[in-house]
Amino acid sequence: MRGRLDYQQILNDLATAGMIVDTRGRVIFFNAEAERLTGITRQEALGRACTEVFRTPLCPRHCRFDEAGQGRLARFRTRILTTHERQLAVDVRTMVVRDQAGQVIGRFDSFVDDSARDALETRLKQAQTLDNVVGQDPAITALFEMLPVVAASDASILVLGETGCGKDLLARAIHNISARRHGPFIKVNCAALPGNLLESELFGYKRGAFTDARRDKAGRFQLAEGGTIFLDEIGELPKDLQAKLLQVLDEQEFYPLGSTRPVRVDVRVIASTNRDLAAMTLERAFRRDLYYRLKVVEVALPPLRERGGDIPLLIEHFVGERAAHLGKDAPVIEPAAMKILLNYGYPGNVRELRNIAEHAVLLSHEGVIRREDLPHYLLEDPAPARVAPRPAALPADPFAAKEREALLEALTASRWHLGQTAAALHVARTTLWRKMKRYGLAKVRPPR
Repeated sequence: MRGRLDYQQILNDLATAGMIVDTRGRVIFFNAEAERLTGITRQEALGRACTEVFRTPLCPRHCRFDEAGQGRLARFRTRILTTHERQLAVDVRTMVVRDQAGQVIGRFDSFVDDSARDALETRLKQAQTLDNVVGQDPAITALFEMLPVVAASDASILVLGETGCGKDLLARAIHNISARRHGPFIKVNCAALPGNLLESELFGYKRGAFTDARRDKAGRFQLAEGGTIFLDEIGELPKDLQAKLLQVLDEQEFYPLGSTRPVRVDVRVIASTNRDLAAMTLERAFRRDLYYRLKVVEVALPPLRERGGDIPLLIEHFVGERAAHLGKDAPVIEPAAMKILLNYGYPGNVRELRNIAEHAVLLSHEGVIRREDLPHYLLEDPAPARVAPRPAALPADPFAAKEREALLEALTASRWHLGQTAAALHVARTTLWRKMKRYGLAKVRPPR
């Protein structure tokens, strides 16, 4: 063993705790970091059985270190007892040590403090969940408290939020805790089809209604009978279909294309949008009566950048979920990779985080997600400003430009009285002020 111990100083200076155990199970090397973590001095450890130094529930009956004796690099997580009888979570790696002739003469065990990840997993288990929606941020937990009451009714719900916030997950969660949970949940993306096709998708048609209509076809509303229909991107619904949707909400019936008889349906409607429907009603791009009919209950999902405390929970949740889907153990995330994930701004919100987690799990090996396993764009620009405000200039986005114009028109009509403007737009004063700042109107002097 002497020839191998020439590296004692190097091993002693490692930031990782390490010990070398001979073939009899006796500790023959114990570095400074191992002293710090266990509370046992080098003098106390040397010559003692490893089970007396590295005290873990695995010893001695289920010794994972035996795997190293079979020539494999063993890695596992466990807890050890320190000299103060305090339990400490550790992440352990162990490998065999051979002499120059290739004979096994012992093993090298390294272990690091894993208490931060252990605490995070405990928080994840304690975090509130609603179906597949995870979070402990106050904004999310407030939703969890409200939604069971909302789900118990058949009131229409309008879910607001940026793209990728999880509006579809929330809609499905509402359905799953409602009395309609045994009925179908039908999702329709109103932005995915042109108006003429969308009408037949939603309401169906009768044979002969048009050239290719060779037989009757039930629409999505009929398929959702007794359940819930989720109208995603409702702000993209054409004006002529808005009137037909309003009829369904008011009368629970509609006319399929080519039919002279109405079809009655028992369906709960949940709609979602990332657009400002209130501003669209001012521009007459969206029917005001339909807007109010949809927003009997309005639920706003905050963007991920405003739920910073949920990011670690969601990372662990999605990594575990994707690993289970692939039949793998959940990999450990190395500190350098975790730092990048925690500092990133997630403009694509929860959906982007989920995709990043899947990418990382797919590329991970040896049970570890390393920095290089993350998507390249995170490495090139690992920390875009999470809360960077938009410039107070005229927006380049056409919809945003129209929203600013409508906002300015409403302010002018009320002579810049914020309370009256907020009431006219059916938004809170704080929302109005936030939009004014976003579009550079907060510093505009109103006319006298």
